[in-house]
Amino acid sequence: MGKLDGRVVIVTGAARGQGEQEARLFVAEGAKVVVADVLDDLGEALAKEIGAAYVHLDVGVEAEWQAAVAAAKRAYGRLDGLVNNAGILRFNALVDTPLDEFMQVVQVNQVGCFLGMKTVAPELDDGGTIVNTASYTALTGMAAVGTYAATKHAVLGLTRVAALELAARRIRVNAICPGAIDTAMSNPARLDPTADPAEMSRALDELYRKLVPLGRIGRAEEVARLALFLTSDDSSYITGQPFVIDGGWLAGVSVI
Repeated sequence: MGKLDGRVVIVTGAARGQGEQEARLFVAEGAKVVVADVLDDLGEALAKEIGAAYVHLDVGVEAEWQAAVAAAKRAYGRLDGLVNNAGILRFNALVDTPLDEFMQVVQVNQVGCFLGMKTVAPELDDGGTIVNTASYTALTGMAAVGTYAATKHAVLGLTRVAALELAARRIRVNAICPGAIDTAMSNPARLDPTADPAEMSRALDELYRKLVPLGRIGRAEEVARLALFLTSDDSSYITGQPFVIDGGWLAGVSVI
């Protein structure tokens, strides 16, 4: 018996990184997963490997959400869950950020989350779940990622509102707030076929050794396990909450 036996879940940004690990774990726990992404080659290959369905989905486009939900229901007949994982990051000082860059991040991270809930929630069976990917920066500031932090603060606000509005249908809505995680977002070597991601991971562990109390960067598999908890009945009395997974980074800075 898996923790998600019989459940149908859409995972966005699932072609790689956290979304990929969430899709893999959810299938292993008995779910029927819809892998959704704009990276068609990677997404289709993953779906074929794990026995999932694939849909092309630009999360910032409402019509594509509608098409993705229709495809999911054609494939599996129902919907029980959504993991809003897709997101992008741009580094820039606030005063140097062009408006078009700001709006690009907003469109994916904030509008994408909004459209996902708006489109999927009416189609969820009662008792369904939504997990939104916010960030460590949804709860604090960080220089050079102002646009990203703004969108993740917004995701947390949307999560709380949705939890209140959907509670009557027993649909639970929560947010995961990862710190630094070893994905392509933090580890560009994963996008370079000539680079050694393991070597970069070791370098990142060393970088975060003094910043993070647990002494290393996080792993996508660890975030996936948190998403599983919030999608399964193990979290049956939890809604509207942020769950920080950051190795203790947000707790503070050690001076020893």
